[in-house]
Amino acid sequence: MNTEHRYTKQQVIDLLEACLEKTLGEIDKNKVFDRTKTNPKITGIAGDVIEQSVFGYPANNDSNPDLIIDEIPTELKTTGIKLSAKKKGFYEAKEPMSITGVSPDNIINEEFNNSRFWHKLEHLLFVYYLYSSNKPVLAAEYANFLFKGYQFVEFDEADVKVLEKDWLTVRDFIISLNKNEKLYPEISHLRDKLLYIDTSPKWPNKPRFRLKRSVVTNIVQQHFNGKLEQLPKNYSSYSEIDKKCHDLTVQYKGKTVLELMATFGIDSKINKGISEQIIVKMFGGLSKKMNQIELFNKIGLYGKSIVLTPKGKRTEDMKLFRIDFDEISYNISHFEDSSFHDYFSGMQILCIVFEEKNKADFGSNVFMGFKRIAFSDEFIELNVQSVWERINKLVIYNELKDIPVINKKTGKPKVNKTGTIQSAPNFPKSSEGVIFVRGDSSDSTKKPECVNGIKMYRQYIWIKGSYLSELLARVDYL
Repeated sequence: MNTEHRYTKQQVIDLLEACLEKTLGEIDKNKVFDRTKTNPKITGIAGDVIEQSVFGYPANNDSNPDLIIDEIPTELKTTGIKLSAKKKGFYEAKEPMSITGVSPDNIINEEFNNSRFWHKLEHLLFVYYLYSSNKPVLAAEYANFLFKGYQFVEFDEADVKVLEKDWLTVRDFIISLNKNEKLYPEISHLRDKLLYIDTSPKWPNKPRFRLKRSVVTNIVQQHFNGKLEQLPKNYSSYSEIDKKCHDLTVQYKGKTVLELMATFGIDSKINKGISEQIIVKMFGGLSKKMNQIELFNKIGLYGKSIVLTPKGKRTEDMKLFRIDFDEISYNISHFEDSSFHDYFSGMQILCIVFEEKNKADFGSNVFMGFKRIAFSDEFIELNVQSVWERINKLVIYNELKDIPVINKKTGKPKVNKTGTIQSAPNFPKSSEGVIFVRGDSSDSTKKPECVNGIKMYRQYIWIKGSYLSELLARVDYL
């Protein structure tokens, strides 16, 4: 490595402190942005500015870490952050973080400690810029984005253990293929076994290891917003989490919601939301939400209550996430770049399953155990992408309409108790597919969302309960 890549830690701090709250354009003393005049869609421009105009070295494809800081090889990662739509005042990662290529010819001969993967991750320097746009922008517009901070990142012993297990899962899978290239696409099916990483894109394109967006978001939020709650025990793989769920099932199966609340000292309103508190308490936590627990927040594990009838049928549909119409209206061209794809590919659901005893009394439901579900690539392509495309088409081509809800018996529009005629946008309905759109509001007289001039309730993506019951029937209790 060239001597110009060597710095003391204090030199690095001085260079980056001088950049705080300046735009990337103001930082760009070496005129890196001039390249965007002839190549407006160039990628990685923010990282190029930091490398060339802050640290003063040219772009390169060297597989070694970028800098030597106090004689320690350190990988520089320039990454975008944005304001969270879920947590006011919080930042989240713009996207997953690419680490290094998945090379079948090399990885089969590596051990974790000498792998290219760990060589890149052992010592990191994160540089953050604020992606302050709700739409994709051309490279030149990155000049308007603010430099928000920097962070030296070294994973603790527990995180290293997780990263090693994830990497070994991929490596051992590739070894098992015995160089049968026809089976390489199956690597994407490892997603439900990996806590911190994934691989992208799919074969035949050469995939790369990535830190999941939820993992990068967790690092970002700890830096800017403070630490989340730590569980009393570390978990380094999904198999360890599954084992804990199995032990909890053995201990508490057959208890009602009310009995579990009494056992764990939960004094709260009895509704579906209580299930998350029960899960957290079972794992030894104190928070009310799973996303307030560092482990669950980091790996993108969501808790949902599932109430089944004695015959195993799902009693209701499940609400997943709110639609970001700012993203939709700016017409992201590739489904893989959308928040829809990110949600379904990056998250898993830990279902706490109850059997319904009295439909009117949630507290009487009986705990049956846990099931963990993830969404396959096939499910996402068949059920999610079409809904995303339909919503895009309706919004972008001004085909969105507000349709009165008709009473099937009378053939007349339904009317709320307030005297307001019920209506709903012509988004995909539950009668049309497994994934659908439904509005939700605590006040039927208020429609706070406005899309193409049409006022509506906040719109959410839902998954059909009948499909969930079929899916859960195919998944064993943990």
